[in-house]
Amino acid sequence: MARPIIGISAYAEQARWGEAWDLPATLLPRAYVDAVAAAGAAPVLLPPVEGTAATVARLDGLVLAGGGDIDPASYGAETAERTAGVRPARDTAEFALLDAALEQGIPVLGICRGMQVMNVARGGTLHQHLPDVVRSDVHRQRLAVFDPHPVKVAPNGRLAGILGRTALDVPTYHHQGLADLGHGIAAEAWADDGIVEAITYTDRPEALGVQWHPEMGDDPSLFAWLTEQARDVASRR
Repeated sequence: MARPIIGISAYAEQARWGEAWDLPATLLPRAYVDAVAAAGAAPVLLPPVEGTAATVARLDGLVLAGGGDIDPASYGAETAERTAGVRPARDTAEFALLDAALEQGIPVLGICRGMQVMNVARGGTLHQHLPDVVRSDVHRQRLAVFDPHPVKVAPNGRLAGILGRTALDVPTYHHQGLADLGHGIAAEAWADDGIVEAITYTDRPEALGVQWHPEMGDDPSLFAWLTEQARDVASRR
């Protein structure tokens, strides 16, 4: 069977490469691409431009990747001092990608920012700077380093079945987190400080989000799950 096609939402940022190029670029940390490919799927980058959601009809799965902060206006809040990296075009594109994937029954894995998109899309809210809430830097300990912290997973939940365990250390790098859960969302994992680390859509078994970065770790379970779900979609086409 041909590899299922999994789209990954990408950044639009100024970037430098080669000897002289310094231009606006569509980019993504390669770890996402490698993780999807290693799971047996074909990765495709989805730029944050108008009309990207039209590609979902040709995809078998979707990864909403990490990145900068979501515009707080999306969840009815004023922008706090520490909120940074807001890209309205990316917000718009990813909300549209998520809507299209759910409408067409395409499996979704939200990672870090991607999980936050999933929550905000259903009326949830975010803490804009976790150190102000939990009084520690455990969720982003060092600049540009995916340090681990422990997570407890709800037993008998969807995520526990995928991971095959209920306690793990996860590679993490985020300064925002879920506050109020959106409608139809269940929390499935928590950090020691009570911050939600994973969610599922109760009405959509094919939609799952985690606050950590599985692409930076050594556990392929989540990408294997997504690829298996994507194969099921591809087989029905």
